[in-house]
Amino acid sequence: MASHHQFSAVKGAKVLMVGAGGIGCELLKTLALSGFQDIHIIDMDTIEVSNLNRQFLFRKSHVGLSKAKVARDAVLRFRPHVSITSYHANVKNQEFNVDFFKQFNVVLNGLDNLDARRHVNRLCLAADVPLVESGTTGFLGQVTVHVKGRTECYECQPKPAPKTYPVCTITSTPSKFVHCIVWAKDLLFAKLFGDKNQENDLNVRSSDSASSSNHAEDIFELYKDETIEQYGRRVFDHVFGYNIEVALSNDDTWKNRNKPRPIYSRDILPDEPTKQNGNSDKNCATDDQSSFSAMTSLGMKNPQEIWSLMENSRIFIEAIKLFFTKREKDVGNLTFDKDDQLAVEFVTAAANIRAESFGIPMHSLFESKGIAGNIVHAVATTNAIIAGLIVIEAIKVLQNDANNYRMTYCLEHPSRKMLLMPVEPFEPNKSCYVCSETPLSLEINTHKAKLRDFVEKIVKVKLGMNFPLIMHGSALLYEVGDDLDEDMVANYAANLEKVLSEFPSPVVSGTILSVEDLQQELSCSINIKHRDEFDEEKEPDGMVLSGWHQTSLEKGDSSKTLGNGESISTPSATEADKNEDSDIVASGRKRKLDEAPSSAVDISSSANEANSLKKLEELDDDDDDDLVMLDDGDSAMNKKKRLQ
Repeated sequence: MASHHQFSAVKGAKVLMVGAGGIGCELLKTLALSGFQDIHIIDMDTIEVSNLNRQFLFRKSHVGLSKAKVARDAVLRFRPHVSITSYHANVKNQEFNVDFFKQFNVVLNGLDNLDARRHVNRLCLAADVPLVESGTTGFLGQVTVHVKGRTECYECQPKPAPKTYPVCTITSTPSKFVHCIVWAKDLLFAKLFGDKNQENDLNVRSSDSASSSNHAEDIFELYKDETIEQYGRRVFDHVFGYNIEVALSNDDTWKNRNKPRPIYSRDILPDEPTKQNGNSDKNCATDDQSSFSAMTSLGMKNPQEIWSLMENSRIFIEAIKLFFTKREKDVGNLTFDKDDQLAVEFVTAAANIRAESFGIPMHSLFESKGIAGNIVHAVATTNAIIAGLIVIEAIKVLQNDANNYRMTYCLEHPSRKMLLMPVEPFEPNKSCYVCSETPLSLEINTHKAKLRDFVEKIVKVKLGMNFPLIMHGSALLYEVGDDLDEDMVANYAANLEKVLSEFPSPVVSGTILSVEDLQQELSCSINIKHRDEFDEEKEPDGMVLSGWHQTSLEKGDSSKTLGNGESISTPSATEADKNEDSDIVASGRKRKLDEAPSSAVDISSSANEANSLKKLEELDDDDDDDLVMLDDGDSAMNKKKRLQ
């Protein structure tokens, strides 16, 4: 039973929820049932069919509608006297500025991506409003409290960027099934059904124009005098046969690798057109463009069955036929959608055929969809538990009960007879560039890199700034804003194309750049260090940002960088198993609040286990599209995929 003090704190609170997905639905319901009277909720997403199995405020009739608005209406039906304000918008919109955040007593996050989380974290710091962060994936979940000056902020522990792969690996030397999925989804599907004018490496790479003219000329264009079946086979032979033979011509590539096997349709499929053994009428009868299915046409039913090479080849051809006959209007404008059955079938088949060529084990449709669609399978019960924990921490925040703040982990298996493991929050990280204003360091080739490279790869992607202002001393190099006149916009656009060392005030080794985001009220200094060469595979950005990593990393260990050039941060559970440097809370780094009561429950050993759990870092709300591609696809720990 809540005390009078608790009830008063709850009743008089003004709460902002960000996210109305898996966690958000549970959270909004729990807030309303707990006595909160003034709730605001922001979510830019609309309801999808795949949400309905766990986001219980939504029904099939709501598909396509605003999540925030439908969630509001659903809760008002059983709590009509609660004031709920919904915003179908992006929390990064300029209307949701620091002044907007200042009106709230606490902010509760149920977001599904790193960029938005960082943005909300910064606005909460600028507005001095407590933030309760959360995330779930499967049976795992966590809730953390971030209070300015008292606990670490969301960015005190840098989050690993999504796993990226060099283009040459994807196009020429795949060694894992995920490489084949990325190739099938981002290159082949996009080339066939998206914008055909885009540049990618699917076209022939032979220098022998005489022998390759037939392949180089409009290979992905449908000729007027050919059938869809002939077109599909021509594309099949080009990407799985001819291009593989071209790749094999480079002997140096295969000195230490297994050579791939060219696959041609004539060796797999009969000469006659693909036979339809299934119910093609079902495909004809529907108006739902996303429900067309090559599996249905061919009489194949089990999505968890691994298809043979012939079955994959038949699906590949049949999917192309269905796209060009049943969805002809879509061709040229399509992007991959995990809820598009035909798209998933095509990508699965294409990835499997390529995997077979390179000696990589094939996967089922179910497994392929999970990888291609960035799906982390959700558990509604976990969302409900986490939502309850969010409300508990929110009430503590409203009562200013700092001594009892906890970050709590929800475990899959009991540890010390506990499924919920509370840990005292950490103090602010003094090396955090967001809440402690620690200078950063950037290694970059100042004689080659342009300001555009710095803005796009560092300021926007790494630092997450939306409206940056960049200064070198008193010189303003770049600015974004609605109040700029045309001459200023043109001047800054011209600056983007300038090489850093060629500015009137050259940006060279030793230069300190000031970067600021006025919307987030965040500023930081970046020390520039010139560097001539970068490893294309490990540092594909051609620059390395550092200075905001954990203080537990040993000085001088420059080898601990991620593939995208960032300093090593919290690895996934899978990476942690095989990386001895993966402990993110090393000895001496478990920084608990001094105000924590000495009578608190003894959770020292549990805390160590929780620290290892923190290797999962911030888990996502379950309807995310931000799966981090893990290197070890066979580990049982892959069930505990860590999201951003």
